[in-house]
Amino acid sequence: MSNIKLALKERRSVRKYSQQPIPTKVLLKILEAAAWAPSAHNAQPWRFIVITQAEKKRSLAEAMAKPWLRDLERDGEPLKTRTTLAEDSVEHFANAPALVVACSTMENMLRYPDEKRQKSERDLAVQSLGAAIQNLLLAAHATQLGACWYCAPAFCKEAVKQELKIPREVEPQALIAIGYPAEKPNPPRRKSLDAFVFSQYWGGKL
Repeated sequence: MSNIKLALKERRSVRKYSQQPIPTKVLLKILEAAAWAPSAHNAQPWRFIVITQAEKKRSLAEAMAKPWLRDLERDGEPLKTRTTLAEDSVEHFANAPALVVACSTMENMLRYPDEKRQKSERDLAVQSLGAAIQNLLLAAHATQLGACWYCAPAFCKEAVKQELKIPREVEPQALIAIGYPAEKPNPPRRKSLDAFVFSQYWGGKL
């Protein structure tokens, strides 16, 4: 239990990486860990696209930046600010040794005739993908890699699908940047248990 607790507390969102390449066997190891996550109906509704080619990492980053720039403009951000943000984002993703685009699919999920239950079923697929991503992050940490989970694809799904030629039934949800760490972030502040555990129906004490 102590080793699990230590791994959970030591894992960090790492955003700066060395340019040391990641061995294929290491990438396969963390993807296999993702596949052992729990999922609704054991449907395993996750799909992962691994990108290590420099030109594809940059073209994906640029494709995601375009709709973000439009959103920033609509939000009223000054031209200089939105240009800097987009350029920094492109360089960050392009320079990560590996990118993993995490997607969900309804391919093996249940089908319902009504919209309400079908929407709930889609929620189950996304929840399952979240569990797989957490497994991936912990496995990356265990193999001395640093990683960071970004939700950017959720805001520009069509751009990502077009750039990566993703099938219609597969939905981009997140992006994980991975590499050997070039930084050691300090632990972030965490809320105390009484801030998020509602114990009025529990006989125990926090």
